[in-house]
Amino acid sequence: MRISRRSFLQVASLSGGGMFLGLYTASKAGAQPPEAQGQLQPNAFIKIAPDGTVTILSRNPEIGQGVITMLPMLIAEELDVDWKHVKVEQADFDEQKYGLQSTGGSRAAPNNWLPMQQVGAAARQMLIAAAAATWGVSASECYAQNGRVYHRPTDRSLGYGELASKAATMPVPDLKTVKLKSPDSYTIIGRWTPGVAVPDIVTGKPIYGIDLELPGMLCAAYEKCPVFGGRPVSANLDEIKQMPGVRHAFIVDRPLEVGPVMRGDPGLEPGVAIVADTWHQADAARKKLRVQWDEGPAAKQNSEDFTQRARELSQKAAQRTLRLDGNVDAAFSSAAHVIEAEYSYPFLSHAALEPRNCTAHYRDGKLEIWSNTQQPKRGRDLVAKILNIPPENISIHLLRAGGSFGRGLTNDYMVEVAYIAKQVGVPVKLLWSREDDMMHDYYRPAGFHFLKAGVDQSGKLVAWRNHFVSFGDGDTYAPAAGISPGEFPAGFVPNFAFYSSVMPLMLKTGALRAPGHNAYAFVFQSFIDELAHVAGKDPVEFRLQLLRQAGSDLVTLSGEGGRPGETYDAGRMRGVIEMVAEKSGWGKRQLPEGTAMGIAFHHSFLGYFAHVAEVTVGPNKAIKVNHVWVCGDVGSQIVNPSGAIAQVQGGVIDGLSELMAQEITLKEGRVVQTNYHQFPLLRFRNAPKVDVFFLKTNHPPTGLGEPAVPPLLPAVSNAIFAATGERVRTLPLSKSGFTWM
Repeated sequence: MRISRRSFLQVASLSGGGMFLGLYTASKAGAQPPEAQGQLQPNAFIKIAPDGTVTILSRNPEIGQGVITMLPMLIAEELDVDWKHVKVEQADFDEQKYGLQSTGGSRAAPNNWLPMQQVGAAARQMLIAAAAATWGVSASECYAQNGRVYHRPTDRSLGYGELASKAATMPVPDLKTVKLKSPDSYTIIGRWTPGVAVPDIVTGKPIYGIDLELPGMLCAAYEKCPVFGGRPVSANLDEIKQMPGVRHAFIVDRPLEVGPVMRGDPGLEPGVAIVADTWHQADAARKKLRVQWDEGPAAKQNSEDFTQRARELSQKAAQRTLRLDGNVDAAFSSAAHVIEAEYSYPFLSHAALEPRNCTAHYRDGKLEIWSNTQQPKRGRDLVAKILNIPPENISIHLLRAGGSFGRGLTNDYMVEVAYIAKQVGVPVKLLWSREDDMMHDYYRPAGFHFLKAGVDQSGKLVAWRNHFVSFGDGDTYAPAAGISPGEFPAGFVPNFAFYSSVMPLMLKTGALRAPGHNAYAFVFQSFIDELAHVAGKDPVEFRLQLLRQAGSDLVTLSGEGGRPGETYDAGRMRGVIEMVAEKSGWGKRQLPEGTAMGIAFHHSFLGYFAHVAEVTVGPNKAIKVNHVWVCGDVGSQIVNPSGAIAQVQGGVIDGLSELMAQEITLKEGRVVQTNYHQFPLLRFRNAPKVDVFFLKTNHPPTGLGEPAVPPLLPAVSNAIFAATGERVRTLPLSKSGFTWM
């Protein structure tokens, strides 16, 4: 959230002395007392106790991306405290106090970089003013350092705890005038800082949603139809109710519209709820459950049919024109080399280690929820709508998630437990099984690209055509199944045609880490690699040349509906390509037979990334990814190198898992893959060495959760081609016979 002229600080005294500071945005009526405002939006809070303890609240949900450490670091830096003496707390969901509380889109750094620092600097300025007033000196003679305020001429000092009560009475500074530190004086920002929850994680303390226990709590399992949209007709509930520990068993039957595309979040799906003293008792009873299902129209869906239908659509006139530059047909006629290729990628599950879970307690018309959601407001509003409860009667405690990767953007599990809790009237924890998690996901949509491109005699890319076949209805894409008309290389090829057609889908789809880009980069960077080889160019040089073809480093890409989209900075992209080529020794190393290197780059979520992968391909198509070099440009400052490198390395591991064997397929409407044995994650023995480098540029810092994932898949695929001459155009690699060495 940007700071506007109507932003202001609110300061209060803590009971027993101390200071409580938050940043607010005034309502349209102007700066009113907090209790009178229609909506307060503080970016963060600082609590300074009389004993000098500094507690910083982190408002964003923590799903493993490190935001609970990174955001408080920004405040602590400008507050000028010793990080060792800072306590961090997760804020509960309260939009009136904290404003926007969401995780997604790698937005934490760009949204909070300046506001968090301004909050810390304002608090520091008020503490200095309090010390100056106490000593009867000018504030200009005082400075703050490591939780104390010093008087330069006399070297007197007072701790923040001693000053907190008085500081709470000082005039609130204008955030636009507070002086921020020079980066060369940072003592916290830019320093390797372990996550604040690491000690609890490695010692197994209960900090995740799955760990929550409440007095009198019951545990629930929820059985849904294996075909999306199916509803229960009958079930052996009398038998289930007699099983050990079972307290409740009932059918939840509500209408669910299943059409050619899912519009919005379906919320509560029909099913059968079993509530018992323990989850194992509920799960054991569930295994004895016999349900007669009305499976509905989605039972006719099969993955093989999607592939066949996509090819049929590719041979017909496209349903939509997304972008048209120049004259593609004429350019193909005069091109020295023209190639065509069909690329595809499958549906994917999020497959987070912690299955979906949520706890709720309904009493006296109010609902209390404990959730690891990424979008608490969206979840609260959905619960309010489905259960007909006023939103203000719903409170949410935010718990740490054991991975999410976009799954927490949707809140079906929150609605399920809320509905069950309302029926039984005691605290209830709902825990999905691994099979539930994989078979009832909001899947990354599959997609099909039918490409044609041409290069001239000099090796310049002069024409590009793509017929993208996805899922949807008319002009509406299924959630996360669309694509921007400005997706690279749009704007860099003089003759460019981008078309789209859709086919119906009766399945839940949604965002997976680096949504869309995790698939597009594989397609476009692999096809660009094909063009480099056809043109007889080094893959690095071909890409650098392509990035110069727009005639300007700054290219404004078109968004949906022809609206101006994001600005693509070709200079920043060339910078990371050149750095990763240098760091990896591209073209300078002698590699053994069967070993080769591949390169790819991609821009997403404001980050510019290039990867080089070194891959060995042995007998029977057994591959080993030996080494991955990653270079990213996310602006002028890495807030926490520890968390940043972990995010990039995690992105590489995610990409390798997706690349080799992960896919979700449908047979008669059912998801075939049920657990990790059919949807494997990368094993330790297959993990490569990953070197991470950041190119610092004079741009505001941006996020790291997502942009490091997309280039990994094509970099490895391009290395496989360089080693074997076999081009991978369909994912996962296992479909082409590849395995891990």
